Amino acid sequence: MQKTLTFHLSPSDIHERLDTYLSKKIPEISRSQIKKLIDTGNVLLNNHPAKAGRKLQDRDVVHITIPEPKTLEVTPQKIPLDILYEDKSIIVVNKPAGMVVHAGAGNTEKTLVNALLYHCKDLSGIGGVLRPGIVHRLDKDTSGAIVAAKNDKAHLSLTKQFKERIIKKKYIALVWGVVKDDEGIIDMPIGRHISHRQKMSISAKRGRSAVTHYKVLKRFSRWTLLEIRIETGRTHQIRVHLSAIHHPVVGDTVYGKKTMPSFLPTNIRASVQGLKRQALHAATLGFKHPETDEYMEFNSPLPKDMDSIIKVMENSIA
Repeated sequence: MQKTLTFHLSPSDIHERLDTYLSKKIPEISRSQIKKLIDTGNVLLNNHPAKAGRKLQDRDVVHITIPEPKTLEVTPQKIPLDILYEDKSIIVVNKPAGMVVHAGAGNTEKTLVNALLYHCKDLSGIGGVLRPGIVHRLDKDTSGAIVAAKNDKAHLSLTKQFKERIIKKKYIALVWGVVKDDEGIIDMPIGRHISHRQKMSISAKRGRSAVTHYKVLKRFSRWTLLEIRIETGRTHQIRVHLSAIHHPVVGDTVYGKKTMPSFLPTNIRASVQGLKRQALHAATLGFKHPETDEYMEFNSPLPKDMDSIIKVMENSIA
């Protein structure tokens, strides 16, 4: 059903942007969705349309109309899922590299959402037409643990936990070069690349806060195995940050090396070329269960392709 919400400004909200204010008031709706509702006239400020950047004043009244969710248009597909956990509220899946999380331009089939719709039948509709149940995402060529909501209550709870940064997310990354410090923090804002709009950059005009923690797990002759923990979840964050400190992820041809260095031994070159994706894996995912509030943590084992290349590097003297 379509619903309309009304908010009366309190003194603490004065001078805040309209879109920022609504994002805080309705955490289950993304800021981009809020902006779309504003742009389409579904948000009224004192009974008049307003722009997203409008600064709020004392005694302002905001009305927002949230349209009824559209009928899902993504086709359920019988695709095998590696399920780490499932109950009536959530499902945690070990996503393989090469699988897109949700449908979009050029990807309408064989996505995680297609598979979940077939398996679950009852995913939360809050995510919209093309991404029901999805509260976070992994890049197509990043493997590992991902959670989806099976009802709206679970969706709201998980979305709130992600926004409040209380979700535990740990990744394993194999990177080029020997990282000197045993651990460190990369604190660099990330935004859309100025000229290459499909890429992200630390040099964007409107970068958003992004913080990545890393710890060395193992050093090889020319590579380093890292454990990564992220405070924020910006698009391509880990890959962009590691590239920025000159240790791009092995296999990442967007932010890293596009060709193999000529000095590498044949077995190493073959392993890296055979990887076919970035060596980045979402190993741990922890959160509070939407129904019980109990903390739960799930671990995804290192996939065979990454495990194999690490073993080759362990045995290499290059």
